Amino acid sequence: MLFSKMKTTLIEPAQALRGRDRAVLVNPTFHDVFGIPVQQVPVGSEVAYLALGCFWGAEKLYWNTPGVTNTAAGYAGGYTPNPTYEEVCSARTGHTEIVKVSYDPAKTSYEALLKVFFENHNPTQGMRQGNDVGTQYRSAIYTTSEEQLAIAQRVRDDFQVAFTRSGFGQITTEIKPVPEFFYAEDYHQQYLDKNPFGYCPVHATGVTCN
Repeated sequence: MLFSKMKTTLIEPAQALRGRDRAVLVNPTFHDVFGIPVQQVPVGSEVAYLALGCFWGAEKLYWNTPGVTNTAAGYAGGYTPNPTYEEVCSARTGHTEIVKVSYDPAKTSYEALLKVFFENHNPTQGMRQGNDVGTQYRSAIYTTSEEQLAIAQRVRDDFQVAFTRSGFGQITTEIKPVPEFFYAEDYHQQYLDKNPFGYCPVHATGVTCN
């Protein structure tokens, strides 16, 4: 029980693991689906940072979303620089598992990406998604501009009405300006393309909002 509580309680900065000064992902590492470096933001694209549980399923969800031009699995929201997956799973970094989504604003919108976000996980569960329990599985939207922040808050509020109507509780999604993003290890990048029969936990609730 104590271990479970530790896994679901955000640590203080002074308690965080030290991490390292070098990225755990080689630059460049090429995307298995798009064929470009996962670190690259294509010309004309904008970026969204979205955490909706295990990043394997979340990244696949977005590389299949029309208008998305690149994706990368990573960690953000905590304190440890360049953490490893094992460190993030220890709940001693403060990071979420998160997806960096590059998208063409001429083909899709930030609001449309957020609709996909809220419709494909349960944002009312706090520090978990289904059987995945821990601070790294919390729901989060990290924004890159005041405009993104305002849109994220508005879309959340609209979805809160829909979730409440469907019998769910308060949305716990963390919304704030993006902290530093750290790329995950190469074997996590496009994991479900490398392992098509792998674990794919997308926790859609059936709640939608038009």
